[in-house]
Amino acid sequence: MRRPLLETGSGSRTEAFGVREWGLLASIALIWGSSFLFIDVGLESLRPGVIAVARVALGVAALSLVPAARRPIGREDRVRVAFLGVIWAGLPLILFPVAQQWIDSSVAGMLNGAVPLAGAAWAVVLLRRPLPRVHAVGLLIGFAGVLAISWPQLQGSRATTLGAGLVVLAVVLYGLAVNLAVPLQQRYGALPVLLRAQLAALVLLLPFGIQGLGGSSFTWPSVLAMVPLGVLGTGVAFVLMTTLVGRVGGPRGAVATYFIPVVAIALGVLFLGERVAPAALAGTALVVAGAWLTSRRL
Repeated sequence: MRRPLLETGSGSRTEAFGVREWGLLASIALIWGSSFLFIDVGLESLRPGVIAVARVALGVAALSLVPAARRPIGREDRVRVAFLGVIWAGLPLILFPVAQQWIDSSVAGMLNGAVPLAGAAWAVVLLRRPLPRVHAVGLLIGFAGVLAISWPQLQGSRATTLGAGLVVLAVVLYGLAVNLAVPLQQRYGALPVLLRAQLAALVLLLPFGIQGLGGSSFTWPSVLAMVPLGVLGTGVAFVLMTTLVGRVGGPRGAVATYFIPVVAIALGVLFLGERVAPAALAGTALVVAGAWLTSRRL
């Protein structure tokens, strides 16, 4: 029987999150939360297209060094894997920097917090059954936490319909991607899937990178910032996320996204001496509560 292109699954683990699941979630949040620092350094001299290509190329290079990543993918799933790469590591990496020409990063970050909700919506459509009530409540509480964390930075922020629409499109693609990764990870493991998915993304992004070379300049801080951004943020973190959603399903795994602004705030306090608004502290508590509810047994 031929499998549909848009295929998902419930995850191989229906129990409440254990130590491994919480460990995966924390690692993803830490890596992606710190990625914003490296992106800011990169943007000092590199164009967005160059950054996108550099991070994916370094992710591919890192994954290709692992022998397990070179295991074959069945012919019947190669198109699905390529499609996953386009919607997860390809189009969003262009949509976000383009959108931020008309929308502030604080608004983009807040909208990005809706990825678990988009993942839940896609899961309901693809699995043709509603989410457990406790998980739906957890996702909503977690998103309320993201809104609270973002609120101090949203005051007076710049946003247009076009900019917000592009970010929402990227969020919808992310939500679909975390669901499509589930059965692929279960069949082949995260490494072989991500290596080929990111190769497909690299092909898509290459023209944007070439176009951005003219407006970029070489500086050591920006170039060196691409190494952790690519190896960790695009290589390791995507593998961890694919492993997590394969174990617990797309909606529950995507809750890691809720912790990204929490990590970004913590890093700002530790390294930049920033102050934390009371709303952000309340939002962090909501994120933790929402994640705990979402982690409960299916």
